[in-house]
Amino acid sequence: MFEFVNDDKRGKGIDTLLQNIEKFAFYEELKATGVDFADDKAVVSAIIKEGLNYGAKPKGLVTFHNYPDGASKAIEEHLMEGAQYGASKGVSRLHFTVSPEHKEAFKVLLDERVAKYEAKFGIKYDISFSEQKPSTDTIAVNPDNTPFLTDEGKLLFRPAGHGALLSNLNDIEADVIFVKNIDNVTTDALRGDTVRYKKALAGLLLDLQAQTFAHLKALREGVADLAEVAEFVEHKLCTKLPAEYDAELLTAMLDRPIRVCGMVRNEGEPGGGPFWVKNDDGTQSLQIAESSQISAEDMPLMKEATHFNPVDLVCGVRKADGSKFDLMGYTDPKTGFISSKSSGGRELRAQELPGLWNGAMAKWNTIFVDVPISTFSPVKVVQDLLRPQHQ
Repeated sequence: MFEFVNDDKRGKGIDTLLQNIEKFAFYEELKATGVDFADDKAVVSAIIKEGLNYGAKPKGLVTFHNYPDGASKAIEEHLMEGAQYGASKGVSRLHFTVSPEHKEAFKVLLDERVAKYEAKFGIKYDISFSEQKPSTDTIAVNPDNTPFLTDEGKLLFRPAGHGALLSNLNDIEADVIFVKNIDNVTTDALRGDTVRYKKALAGLLLDLQAQTFAHLKALREGVADLAEVAEFVEHKLCTKLPAEYDAELLTAMLDRPIRVCGMVRNEGEPGGGPFWVKNDDGTQSLQIAESSQISAEDMPLMKEATHFNPVDLVCGVRKADGSKFDLMGYTDPKTGFISSKSSGGRELRAQELPGLWNGAMAKWNTIFVDVPISTFSPVKVVQDLLRPQHQ
């Protein structure tokens, strides 16, 4: 869209956008800008620049869906989800990480809309925000690795990927935390599978956590059957042990945060995938790896994978005694990577910290669960809003 407005490069995606402009939930807002719909470039410009200004807004503030009682933005869909599977004792607790320049806009929107959903679902919301720490930003470079300069001639520092949010996650006071992307939402009518499987993932987490705590207690009291504990670690927590192990290693394997991750069938969407990884302590564990972390010669293997990760995580962050794990101690700092991004329509390369659900959770106990593709409906480009899940 930026290339069309700035450089007159018109791809097929622009034609799709304009031919279906009335199907987008933001169409009424676009009409209200007074744009001349006979001028294609003016229409696209009104979406990304002066007008809706979506080119400078986070997806949480983009209007995604139409309903009889009005259009909803992406963040509102999380209010509805939170009410349906994330409410406890009549309260749904939601936490959003946002950029500081957009925080006020989020607060204004939620102040306007929260009462509507509290009345609809008969609950109260407890909503909190945090920001990615500027100290974790990294410098951006051009594809040839020279420093990327903004249109004003300044160096561009950008957030170092979702791994920079580990400390934000670590600050949350909770027993169970659901993690997902702001853009992976569907309409109210199609949300049934998402709610059902989120509950199932959480139920599995709590069941495995209870068994883990029982085995830990037996190990610490010196009454554990090591072979029985090892079988639990290998077959339930999906960690392959070395040929020789002892109570100390088993205790270390069990005394970790737990995450249950939904995995969907690979239908060609971009995203990380499930892999076995060999660890320095002789174990092998399940890990989510991004394509950026896979060497070129191994890329065919990733493309043949049956599943990939849609960022569908349920996390158990409490120890057996009820205290919180310090999540900063369960990372693999060697797993940072370089990713390809863009700014204002220009390509750049960015250094990223170990991803939040990649290296930042490398030393968690990890379980992968097959979930239906209906629980995955991301919006990576504006045309994705034309998919059935969003209409």
